[in-house]
Amino acid sequence: MTDPAIEFSGVHYAIAGRRIVGPVNLAIHPGEVMAFVGESGAGKTTSLRLINRLIDPTSGVVRVDGRSTTEWDAVALRRGIGYVIQDTGLLPHFSVARNVGLVPELERWAPERIGVRVNELLGMVGLPAAEFGRRLPAELSGGQRQRVGIARALAADPPILLCDEPFGATDARTRAALQQEFRALVRRLRKTVVFVTHDLREAMLLADRVTVFDAGVPAFVGSVPEFAASDEPSVSALREFA
Repeated sequence: MTDPAIEFSGVHYAIAGRRIVGPVNLAIHPGEVMAFVGESGAGKTTSLRLINRLIDPTSGVVRVDGRSTTEWDAVALRRGIGYVIQDTGLLPHFSVARNVGLVPELERWAPERIGVRVNELLGMVGLPAAEFGRRLPAELSGGQRQRVGIARALAADPPILLCDEPFGATDARTRAALQQEFRALVRRLRKTVVFVTHDLREAMLLADRVTVFDAGVPAFVGSVPEFAASDEPSVSALREFA
């Protein structure tokens, strides 16, 4: 058994003494796709943000690659972890190509290397650089912007990818296409992925395992077949309203 890529050990996070999540004890393995699901306010996104140190735990330890996140330089940690969010966060005044190449540029890659990587990734997400590289984000559809966001998250070839409702703002048809493309892409690249979603069908399509958060605590952790068969009350409640 390999060491976890991400590990939560006795993790709590509180604001002004009010518990938001915890205790969280969870191991996510290299190359695994883990879905975080649960009702709004259950602690999914808060737990995700603990991984790339957008917030620090109040107590306990979150480890990335065997090292506590608080021991990492926060900027270095974030640049080494891909991050895809619902509204993509693209810089509106940067071209598609420059948005994708932003992290490699900050990491001082040679321009030629950045160009090769940008071309590769835009081709991989179905937006050929010759056609889309010079466009601004405002010139793209919502689904195209989401593809650019995925390409940007993968640009520096991070081993870990965090996704917070990345397809939530797209229409049903675009979302279904993006789900299929994303599933094929992460399987091909063998990234460790943590994926926050309210959509149980999406979780069951994309994930190897599912963590159900309930009132800030992982109430269930298991494979997709185990999730589908579980009679744990929080799981049953989610399935009932799916």
